[in-house]
Amino acid sequence: MRLKQANIRNFRRLEDVSIDFEPGETVFVGPNNSGKTSVTDLFRLFLGDGDFAFHDFSASTLKSFNDFGEDTEADGASLPSIDLDLWFSVDPEQDYGRVSDLLPDLLGEHQEVGIRVRFALKDLDKLRDDYAARLTPTGAESPSKPISDYLCLPGVLKQHSGLEYYKLERTNEGVDDTLLAKDRCKPLLKSLIQARYVEAQRGLDDHERGGSTLLSKVFTSYYRRHLDKAEASDDANRLIDEHNAGLTVHFANVFGELLDSLQGLGVPSVNDRTPRIISALQSETALQHNATLAYVDAATEHPLPENYNGLGVKNLIFMTLRVCDHHLHWMQTKEARPACLVVFVEEPEVHLHAQAQQTFISNVWRIVEAAATKYEQSEMTPQLVVTTHSSHILDTVDFDSVRYFRRCRGVADTPDTSGMNASEVLNLKRFSPGDGEVANDDDQWTEDETRRFLQRYLRLTHCDLFFADAAVLVEGAAENLLLPLMVDKAAPALRRSYLTVLEVSGAYAHRFAGLMRFLGLPYLVITDVDSVGPVEGKKRDGAVPANTPGASTSNGALKALLGKTTIEELVALTDAQRTVQAGVCYVTYQRPSSVAERTETMHGRTFEETFVYENMTLFRKGDLSLTDDLANGLDHAAEYETVYKAVHSKSFKKTEFALNIAHTQSEWTTPEYIAEGLRWLETKLRLSGHPRSEEAGDGE
Repeated sequence: MRLKQANIRNFRRLEDVSIDFEPGETVFVGPNNSGKTSVTDLFRLFLGDGDFAFHDFSASTLKSFNDFGEDTEADGASLPSIDLDLWFSVDPEQDYGRVSDLLPDLLGEHQEVGIRVRFALKDLDKLRDDYAARLTPTGAESPSKPISDYLCLPGVLKQHSGLEYYKLERTNEGVDDTLLAKDRCKPLLKSLIQARYVEAQRGLDDHERGGSTLLSKVFTSYYRRHLDKAEASDDANRLIDEHNAGLTVHFANVFGELLDSLQGLGVPSVNDRTPRIISALQSETALQHNATLAYVDAATEHPLPENYNGLGVKNLIFMTLRVCDHHLHWMQTKEARPACLVVFVEEPEVHLHAQAQQTFISNVWRIVEAAATKYEQSEMTPQLVVTTHSSHILDTVDFDSVRYFRRCRGVADTPDTSGMNASEVLNLKRFSPGDGEVANDDDQWTEDETRRFLQRYLRLTHCDLFFADAAVLVEGAAENLLLPLMVDKAAPALRRSYLTVLEVSGAYAHRFAGLMRFLGLPYLVITDVDSVGPVEGKKRDGAVPANTPGASTSNGALKALLGKTTIEELVALTDAQRTVQAGVCYVTYQRPSSVAERTETMHGRTFEETFVYENMTLFRKGDLSLTDDLANGLDHAAEYETVYKAVHSKSFKKTEFALNIAHTQSEWTTPEYIAEGLRWLETKLRLSGHPRSEEAGDGE
């Protein structure tokens, strides 16, 4: 049996989400404060102590509660509840006995069963009476504060709430629920699923009294699991007995004279037994306080203490052992063993360097599968749910395993609402590259080819796309290198947002359209017009200046995203026409530039060319270097031609050009087409609730 899907309603940011779980690992990604950790918290609450707080209800439900408190005639039937629907895939030959209470009433072979756990208010009349009695001032007719304030008081919510359990059945109209008998509910749920948690560890060096560390604790726990096996227990007890016998002899030699002296004092009396100090080591406690994790040099055999190794090594050992310990405990449970084990692993990247992050999931599976094979239960492996902000961990999993948490507006939000108060969860298994709706693509790729390209690109570049607020797709290395400086100059508020920069060139930028549309990420495409000469017969001329009459673009992204092919058409587009993909994408490229001391414009073909035109004074004076000819007082046409030839010569080095700009102390201007795009992105993020303030926390 496997957990197949969870549906969550009215819990914090998760107003109404559906999350599919893979049989192996499922990876939660998304920006900060998007609800990833809330999923873990909800499982912990419903499968654990159920100690909810009123603030666990989604913000959009607040009005419903307060309306109920104000309307003394309301019956409260529509008051929100926090729901967790769990759907399990089942094997009819093995699992029907366990899930008989959840099987649909209809005849037939069923491949899934569902159960709903609901946290809801109860005894609503009593709630209203208690609320009025507690918060109505003397002489007043109604409470002085809303009922939401009352429900936040210590112990109040727990007093007026409870859990309910329902059998679920999918129908053509949706999902039918049937209330389950209370006495069967908790045992039934525990027989289906066990959830365990491995949190991010940031205190592995902290010692408790007695010198015990978190790492020694987890080794002790793992050791105890192994002692449950008879052969392991016998070996341990035999070794401990041998040590106890030897230590007892040693203690007799050391303490013999002292004990004889005590007898001479009349303690004990002659009729009492003779005192003796004996060793009483026990196998299950020996490791906790009497064994040390050390690291031994292979050449010298000299052991180094645990704290001589870095936190990354400790954290890797700690988290891997915790997962394996939970797995071992589950496998060795003899009675009422839950059908499936789900282990939530939070931010395993803490303290780990990039290479260790990349191998974490595969190393865990290697050890888990080895344990399952050793105990001849190869089919008994847990489901892992990994929450991460690491692109290196994400590199190692397939798109199908990724669940992307996207911030969005809540049901009670309006266009004027500040921020995004809800989230939705996207399953990348359902991502289709064709969703980008590009206007034109000369070089058609199949969806499989595009999907494969995207996954390889993100993996090779360790791209943090899934953790960003927005993306900027740039043409080349020069734009990538200078973009932080250009943001500071043109749109400084963007520094408070999490931007990812993808260097993809105009030949590939449009390949990302479907993924960006699916993720709902605002993105800016900064690319080149790449002007080429007009067609002569069946042959097109090569690169030409952008102002060449009849010139077209060879840039695949411009043609695909904007549906235009000639430079004249591209120049004529308005801001609104350059905003595509239902408003989440802005495409910017070179257009005619104003030049200092010139009445005529110059139109660059590339970023480097345009940068020179819009900072011509610096190049004429020699503060920035391109060619000495610019200091010779050239006329407009000659200057235009000189810059074009210099930038497009074989000796021109784009990266060196960008590094010189980054190094100069002279004040330069961001090319207007880039500044325009950055300002669009700045406005887009502000209107959609970004950027967050610099003081914002990292809550999930």
